[in-house]
Amino acid sequence: MIFDFVFQFSIYFCKIKNQKSKIENKMLLTSFLSLRITDVIDVLFVAYLLYKSYMLTKDTVAINIFIAIFGIFLFWLLVKALNMQLTGAILQQVFSVGAIALVVLFQPEIRRFLVNLGTKYRTRHKWRFEKLFTSDKDLVPDVKIKSIAKACFHMSESKTGALIVITRATSLRVYAETGDVIDANTSSRLLENIFFKNSPLHDGAVIVEKDRIHAARCILPVSESRNLPPNLGLRHRAAVGATENTDALAIIVSEETGHISIADHGVIYENLSKNELTQRLEKSLTKD
Repeated sequence: MIFDFVFQFSIYFCKIKNQKSKIENKMLLTSFLSLRITDVIDVLFVAYLLYKSYMLTKDTVAINIFIAIFGIFLFWLLVKALNMQLTGAILQQVFSVGAIALVVLFQPEIRRFLVNLGTKYRTRHKWRFEKLFTSDKDLVPDVKIKSIAKACFHMSESKTGALIVITRATSLRVYAETGDVIDANTSSRLLENIFFKNSPLHDGAVIVEKDRIHAARCILPVSESRNLPPNLGLRHRAAVGATENTDALAIIVSEETGHISIADHGVIYENLSKNELTQRLEKSLTKD
């Protein structure tokens, strides 16, 4: 009698479970068929954010933190799917408080992303908000390319180390405050005198803003990129670091080899000839 009751109850439970599974499968199929355009946009937007996050951190130490956080997030999704309430509640609190910690940990990467986003907007759009109050002449730096190129090649011949950072859209006043403000007209002789090895201003970077040498002996952030060749010193790493955090253009003259390099948007181009240097400067600094 008891075994018959258990058997009948088991059959009834299995029928209910099968009906529930069919309902869930039908609901899943219905939700899949009712896929909206906004859902596709949502998935593509999240995929784009993940891709940009990876590209910004792949060459730095932060890539390890990014992978660890992504792994914890996947584990949290698994915990929610398995309905593990205690573990899920703990991870929920970690993620809610950890948002502030992420901003602190990824501050350089977030800053770089926002700078690149703003720079692309300002360079690709002919109409900008600043044009309501500023003329095109004020927006485009009138850099004396020939004077800078002449000074670089004179210093290259004498193997005088130099680091020149040219301002574009993003202001470099934060870095200029770490050095000595000069605010003088750009000339090849002045640049050569600044980087002369016995000069008190030769150690550090020179910041050029429009047609003037704004400051000298400036301290720049050093890049943490792992893709830089090991033979490059701190001068080259500082140039790359400045172009990673801003849209500035950096010119480096090696003290050991005399080779001239350019750093632009975190990428360094080594051993440039006179024509290559002039062409890159004109392409990067001249308004189309």
